[in-house]
Amino acid sequence: MKKYSLLIILVFIFSCKESVDKKKDIVYLSPDCGCCHDWISHMESNDFVLEKNMDANMYDIKINAGLPIDLASCHTALIKGYFIEGHVPAQDVKRLLKEAPDGIIGLTVPGMPAGINVPGMEVNNEKANFDVFAIDSNGKSSVWAHYE
Repeated sequence: MKKYSLLIILVFIFSCKESVDKKKDIVYLSPDCGCCHDWISHMESNDFVLEKNMDANMYDIKINAGLPIDLASCHTALIKGYFIEGHVPAQDVKRLLKEAPDGIIGLTVPGMPAGINVPGMEVNNEKANFDVFAIDSNGKSSVWAHYE
C-alpha cells in the first residue's frame, strides 16, 4: 500500500512540474491588424507556436515587458521569457534563443518598415533598410541585425 501511495505522489509531483514548465508563448495584437496576423504566420512557418491575445492593454504589456516605448511597434510577443516587438524576423528570434546573451530582455523592430524582407510587411517589391535592436535590462538598445 505504501509503495502505491509513494508512486501516486511521485507521478503527481512530476506531472505538475511538467505543466508549469510548459509556459505558452503569446502574442498580443489588435484583431484588426493584418500585418500582425501576417507576422504570426511567418513565425508559425518557422516552427513557433504562438497563442493570440487580442484583448490586452498593449501599452501595459509593452511597459511591463521592459520595452522602451520609443522603440515600440504594433504587436508584442512574449517568447521563452523575451519580448519580441514588431516585425522581427524569425531567424533573429531563433538566434536570440540559441545564444541567450546575458542582460538582453528582448528584440524590437521599431515602427513599421515595409518591404519584401520585413515579415508581415511585404507590401511592396523593394527591400527595406531596417535594424533589429536588442534591448538590455537597463533599456539600452544595440543593433542585433541589419537588413537592406
